[in-house]
Amino acid sequence: MGYERWFETTIGEQATLQRGIDITKAQQNPGKVPVVSSSGISSYHDTAPITSPGVVLGRKGVVGSVYYITQDYWPHDTTLWVKDFHGNYPRFVYYFFKSIASRLSTMDVGSANPTLNRNHVHPIKILWPPLDEQKAIAHILGTFDDKIELNQQMNRTLEAIARAIFKSWFIDFDPVRAKMDQRQPAGMDAETAALFPDEFEDSPLGKIPKGWEILTLGDLGKIVTGKTPSTKIPEYFGGDVPFITPTDMDGRKGIAETARYLTKQGVQAVRSIVVPGGSIAVSCIGSNMGKVIYILKDSVTNQQINSIIVNDKFSKEYLYYNLSDRRIELQNMAGGGSAVPILNKSHFSAIEILIPNLVLLNRFDKIAHYLTVKNFHNDKHTQALSSIRDTLLPKLLSGEIRVKDAEKIVEEVV
Repeated sequence: MGYERWFETTIGEQATLQRGIDITKAQQNPGKVPVVSSSGISSYHDTAPITSPGVVLGRKGVVGSVYYITQDYWPHDTTLWVKDFHGNYPRFVYYFFKSIASRLSTMDVGSANPTLNRNHVHPIKILWPPLDEQKAIAHILGTFDDKIELNQQMNRTLEAIARAIFKSWFIDFDPVRAKMDQRQPAGMDAETAALFPDEFEDSPLGKIPKGWEILTLGDLGKIVTGKTPSTKIPEYFGGDVPFITPTDMDGRKGIAETARYLTKQGVQAVRSIVVPGGSIAVSCIGSNMGKVIYILKDSVTNQQINSIIVNDKFSKEYLYYNLSDRRIELQNMAGGGSAVPILNKSHFSAIEILIPNLVLLNRFDKIAHYLTVKNFHNDKHTQALSSIRDTLLPKLLSGEIRVKDAEKIVEEVV
């Protein structure tokens, strides 16, 4: 396979784009068909006008976004979709558009709302590989994406297992109820079952297992509210201290990498406490209220986040799952703001936490921590794979790196 076999053409000759089909939320019926907007899958419907595989581009709003769809779908009016692949390999066409996403994002013709016009995209001159090389390139890049998706699926499973155990033990109190009925708790060894009482008692939180106590977040560690240094001073940013905002808290249990980093000067400017790894951070304002993450390394947060620097003897895993299970409750607690709900530091510190005996806490912590370590390992691997894929993408699509050389990289890292 050689770059000399690539030929000059235009985007429109290789992938004909079509404006998406308008549909409102009110017009949608319950179903499993993804409705793909410029920001990705936004909802589901019962009718699929377009068969898969599909490539969808952000047309209005999020210009420059690109999505590969593997099931029949509905492209929203805010998108462009590939109506005709002209015999080309669909997954390669997806990677091609990914490789020029930054260019597409600068081609908006909207005034108030960015808009991408397909008639401006079609005439763009490009170099294009033959079908066999398209498949080879797509296979290389797809191998990275498939492994990333597998890691993400594994992490969702690990998280679901830990949450199921937490809910059974500390929300539904299944082992306590089983022992009250003189049954062996399902799936639990006798040593662990012995750590649970066999009766309930009254408390301000209602019926709780006998002997368990109620403490507040303030009892469990030091509460810290973050700050943001002036964004007008460049010297405050670009250092090596992770700066966590609610946006960084999406979709992950633990957080080590952030969109922005502070310098030591930036940290000192706001006199903010560097929150150590192992702390729990909770977003406490507006629509982000109740997002919870596990801080992996020393970080600074912005003013929308309260963090708990957890006492050494207390289970960080228990606290993470306790708070992340209570997002709606935290939202209902919010006060102090008229237009925007806020859970201030004093109210946050007073949040009540049901505490079982320490031996049981340690037993849960060991189980959950084992799952967390695997979760974080998968995340780290995913970040490495994403970085390599993003480096290879433009080089493969420009012919700078040959397929055979890229295949060697895949063998080494995937």
